[in-house]
Amino acid sequence: MFNEWFGLIFVLVNFILVLAMYRIFGRTGLFVWIGVSTILANLQVIKTIEIFGLTATLGNAMYGTAFLVTDILNEKYGKKEAQKAVWLGFFTLLVMTIIMQMVLIFDPHPDDFAQGSLETIFGMIPRIAIGSLAAYLVSQFADVYIFSFLKKRFPKDSQFWIRNNGSTMLSQLLDTLVFTTIAFLGAFPFDVWIQIVFTTYLLKWIVALLDTPFGYLAKRFDVKD
Repeated sequence: MFNEWFGLIFVLVNFILVLAMYRIFGRTGLFVWIGVSTILANLQVIKTIEIFGLTATLGNAMYGTAFLVTDILNEKYGKKEAQKAVWLGFFTLLVMTIIMQMVLIFDPHPDDFAQGSLETIFGMIPRIAIGSLAAYLVSQFADVYIFSFLKKRFPKDSQFWIRNNGSTMLSQLLDTLVFTTIAFLGAFPFDVWIQIVFTTYLLKWIVALLDTPFGYLAKRFDVKD
C-alpha cells in the first residue's frame, strides 16, 4: 500500500506548490509552473510503478497541475491567457527535447559517468516528446475551449467545480489516448499497454477531482500580477 498512500501525499504536495507559486509570484508564477510541470511530467512518465494492483506511469499528478493552472488562468484572466500558457508549455517541451538530444551527441570523457544514465532517461524522450507534444496541444486546447464553453453555461462561482472537472476529465481522456498510443504502443506488451491506458486515465481522473478545492482556493487569492 506504500505507493497508494504516498501517491496521495505526492498529489497534495504538487497542488500545494502550485498555490504557493501563485500566492508568491501571481500570474507569472502560474506561467513558470506550466514550463516546470511540462518538463517534470515528461521525465517522470519514464518510470513505471504498480498502484492499485495495476501498472501505471508517473507524471500524472504533475501533468494534472498544468490543467489546474490553465483553468485558473482561464477563470481569472480569460481564455487568451490560458492559451498563452498552453503555447508556453509546448515550446518548453520542444526546447528540452532539442537541447537534450544535442547533449547526448557529445562524446563523453573517458571518466564520465553520466552518459549512460542520460541516454536511459533522454533516449526515450523523442518518442515520448512527440506523443506528449501532440497530446498536450490537443488536450490543453480542448481543456481551454471546454472550460470556456462550460463557463458560459455554468457561470456561477459555486459552479466552478463543474467547469474545472468537466473540462479536465474530457480533455484528459483525449490526452491519455493520444499520448499512450504514440509513446507506448508497441514498446510494451499489448496487455500492459491497455493497463497503462486505463490506470493513466483513472489516476488523471482522481487527480482532477482532488484539484478542485485548490482551484477554489486560488480563486480567492488576492494576488498582485
